[in-house]
Amino acid sequence: MASTVTEEPSKDSASSRPGYGQLLRTRGAWTFLLPGFAARQPFAMLTISIVLLVQHTTGSYGAAGAAAAVTGVSMAVFAPYSGRLADRYGQRAVLIPGVLVHTVSGLTLTALALAHAPLWALFVAAVPTGASVPQVGPMVRARWGVKLQGSPLMSTAAAFESVTDELTFVVGPLLATALCTAVDPAAGLVTEATLTLVGGLLFAAQRSTQPAVTGGGHARVRHASALRVPGVRVLIVTFLGIGSVFGGMQVSLAAFTESIGSPGLNGVLYGTFAAGNMLAGLVCGAIVWKVSPQRRLLVGYAALALAASGLWAAHSVLVLAALGLLVGMCIAPALITGYTLVESLVPAGARTEAFTWLTGAVALGQAAAVTVAGQLEDRLWGGAGFLVPMGGTLLALITLLALRSRLETRAAGRTVARGVGHRVPVAVD
Repeated sequence: MASTVTEEPSKDSASSRPGYGQLLRTRGAWTFLLPGFAARQPFAMLTISIVLLVQHTTGSYGAAGAAAAVTGVSMAVFAPYSGRLADRYGQRAVLIPGVLVHTVSGLTLTALALAHAPLWALFVAAVPTGASVPQVGPMVRARWGVKLQGSPLMSTAAAFESVTDELTFVVGPLLATALCTAVDPAAGLVTEATLTLVGGLLFAAQRSTQPAVTGGGHARVRHASALRVPGVRVLIVTFLGIGSVFGGMQVSLAAFTESIGSPGLNGVLYGTFAAGNMLAGLVCGAIVWKVSPQRRLLVGYAALALAASGLWAAHSVLVLAALGLLVGMCIAPALITGYTLVESLVPAGARTEAFTWLTGAVALGQAAAVTVAGQLEDRLWGGAGFLVPMGGTLLALITLLALRSRLETRAAGRTVARGVGHRVPVAVD
């Protein structure tokens, strides 16, 4: 795929290359990046912590996957509403009550699991746990959108955020697995709830960098749903397939490492998968592509589906680690390109909502995947859960190919989502 790195002057930096160094010198960026990283870290711990705890207390990967799936579905359903409220009332107004509810419900879920409560009781507790997951990643992306509106650094910011997300998916599963296996099966969820509370409140305290909330006569148009943009609906299906990879890998790797008597390798293998994603994200962010994002998404997603199709055939740790690394390297370009397309498809006043739709789609795909993969691992052969990433990405690829024309970006000044202009004035700090 042809690419080039350009030397373009920037008004914001003495550096002429629109890369990570210039991005991180954006005024005020570190005030939300550091607390944002702390606040999003628990997100990568939640599903695997639930799977390991419930599997320990019930002895069933099917039950563990189902409990994690309820959390994921709840998050997918409520995340867009959280994003819409953040666009309308401000991020702080949504974050503070959200992290409080999440902490209480997460600890309740932990207590019920340890008390061997019936599965339906775990489901009841899992609903508010998932619904209240703080959408810090989309909120950080929205803050970048305010800082970099119209700047060529937007694609670099999208890549940087993908790398940050994947760094959490390297650290999170390793930390959760270590806590659950070496300390106590409940330690993962307890730590996740604690980090959510502390990190979320610290991020909410950064009021100066959050997108401005304005009222007035244009409020109805400004808050039109991002879901009305056809391209967003296509990206949602695409991200559902990516979620199927995350969920299928989490359950299947846990089952595989337990079957060979080395459950501690679960975090290492999943970390290898996430490391591939992170490394690919770094490379993508360092390049200014000549190929259109629509075409990059198609090619990158085809590569992801092909790589995921070989997971079920891996029967050794080394082969599985190599394939996991390859799959991870294919995910990053798709994620980065999808988030970059939001910048051109969705009006500024609805971007936090759009980002949460995509994040929610990943969570929903992950939820479905952990459920199906758990059932396959319980009922079929070891490794059958790896069929889920293959099926999910292939179905999403077919949809993406059929509806690719809806990803064509609209020129500035054209109307989207009930007459909302592509650019909506937003106050910049």
